Amino acid sequence: MCRNIRQLHNFAPPATREEVQAAALQYVRKVSGSTRPSQANQEAFDAAVAEVAAATQRLLDGLTTSAPHKDREVEAAKARARAAVRYG
Repeated sequence: MCRNIRQLHNFAPPATREEVQAAALQYVRKVSGSTRPSQANQEAFDAAVAEVAAATQRLLDGLTTSAPHKDREVEAAKARARAAVRYG
């Protein structure tokens, strides 16, 4: 379930709001054990996603590094190469 959570720090351009939201959604899905909560749990699920997204954004805003920014395309190519080796 959490395969879609990707590193969001130190990219140029910075992570978008949508990327942060998607990571938060995947995290809450994993922790709750549910990809689609029941109607009774929908409000709590949505609130948790919003809180995790806000905390993630605060974290990303507060992190600093001296390393050069990563290029999204280069990192994606590396991930595809690793997957090709791993899955054949």
